[in-house]
Amino acid sequence: MIYSMGTIEHFDETEQAVSEFARMLKPGGRVIIGVPNRHDPFLRPLLVAVLQAIGFCAYGDEKSYSRRALRDMLEQAGFRVVAETSILFMPGWLRMLDLACHSWCRPLSTLTAALVWPFIFIDRHVPAVRRHGYLLATVVTKPGRGDVACATGRV
Repeated sequence: MIYSMGTIEHFDETEQAVSEFARMLKPGGRVIIGVPNRHDPFLRPLLVAVLQAIGFCAYGDEKSYSRRALRDMLEQAGFRVVAETSILFMPGWLRMLDLACHSWCRPLSTLTAALVWPFIFIDRHVPAVRRHGYLLATVVTKPGRGDVACATGRV
């Protein structure tokens, strides 16, 4: 199993990283992968691009993906998509603020928790919003030998 959440979008050669996952994984193995959602309704990719442009993102460039682009990249590497969702249905700036408060100013995290709570409530009670979180989460498997033979039409 490989777990990659919020990682590969920082690589220049993202497709090569995904191909390396496929190379390393045994047939039947799983990958859980998360990348920023290009269609985040709260415009997090735009916020990150602005922060990068002004030199405020210390963790380097970050790409975002549509659900289709992520699926296509994973399938081109030989994976079979078994589940797709997204997580963190909330404005990116609020998530960043909440994390900053938890890290550097704990007393303020009570305030950010109150701001985050409505989004948690919505996520729990309106399942449709889970497709629109700012991080796409996809589970794929590497087909086994029998799966590959069936897919190619050979037995």
